[in-house]
Amino acid sequence: MSINATLFGEFLVFFIVLSIPIFAVISYKIGKRKSTMPGVLAFVGGCLALFPLFALIFIAVLALKKDLPKNSVYAH
Repeated sequence: MSINATLFGEFLVFFIVLSIPIFAVISYKIGKRKSTMPGVLAFVGGCLALFPLFALIFIAVLALKKDLPKNSVYAH
């Protein structure tokens, strides 16, 4: 049984394309509590999904950031 490099490449591209919206949604959900610009954070998280390790590090740093104050105008 031989391993087809094209099949591996198609799987890799499928995994990355599937992970872009997942990382973008996670970044947006966390960014709503942590920042005044969650859309920008979702875009950055989606772009970093091309390199999943960087996206995971981005989400970890974002999760460790302090929440916005509750009495802030930007807090939802």
